[in-house]
Amino acid sequence: MRRAMDEIRLALIGTGIDRSRAPRLHEAAGRLCGLRVRYALRPLDDASPGALEAAIARCVEDGCTGINITHPFKERAVALVDRPSPEVQRLASLNTVRFAAGGAREGFNTDHSGFMAAYRRAFGDESPGTVGIAGAGGAGRAVAFALAALGARRVRLYDREPARAEALSVALGAAAPGTPVDACACPEAVAEGADGLVNCTPLGMHHVPGSALPPALLAGRRWVFDAVYTPPETEFVRAARAAGARVLGGYELFLYQGIHAFRIFCGADVDEAALRRALEG
Repeated sequence: MRRAMDEIRLALIGTGIDRSRAPRLHEAAGRLCGLRVRYALRPLDDASPGALEAAIARCVEDGCTGINITHPFKERAVALVDRPSPEVQRLASLNTVRFAAGGAREGFNTDHSGFMAAYRRAFGDESPGTVGIAGAGGAGRAVAFALAALGARRVRLYDREPARAEALSVALGAAAPGTPVDACACPEAVAEGADGLVNCTPLGMHHVPGSALPPALLAGRRWVFDAVYTPPETEFVRAARAAGARVLGGYELFLYQGIHAFRIFCGADVDEAALRRALEG
């Protein structure tokens, strides 16, 4: 446990993060745990080789204890850590990096554990059933592996880049051989026979309007999840509610991945109920 007098510096690297609530979450968690936390947003729109490495290096130079990585760098960041966790090795994606003593970079995936916690809070021990996922990038990988661990009967994957869906299908099939996995060519195919539908694309974010899964595909679905949490009511979420589906919002993933990342960064467990109240206020 760190001493309260030590300032813990954290940061978020990604694109379109100007409205992220991550600083508020981590700084509020710090106050609840008697820790001084300063969390900065480090927008990165440069997709050129070396830009992410340079951004991480600047965080190290600025004395950060750790950083979060978000869209579109979660997969690329795996090659930039020295000690990937077992989950990161399986998923080939990360969202949390801790700078250990001696300069080693440790990689973790709290999207994976965060989604599992959010799903169980919303639906208990209920099986996800057959699930269709739009988006096979970093978030899609974390959620797909989590759904297999939660006992999904079948997972279907769609991505605008078919090679990404195929690669995730192969990786998940190897890691969870008891869960059939299909790479699909279109949203209609990914939704066929699905009990749950999941959006793990950036579509729906405040700067990327739209929906990866058209409203016509939502009829008869038991539940949906949207990884987008800014805004909380996306086009996809509104259509799902109108269709009578139970909605697991992206805010729940945001909250739990943040709680889990805070534990990694600070070595402290924040009271979940108290943190929810602080963030609501």
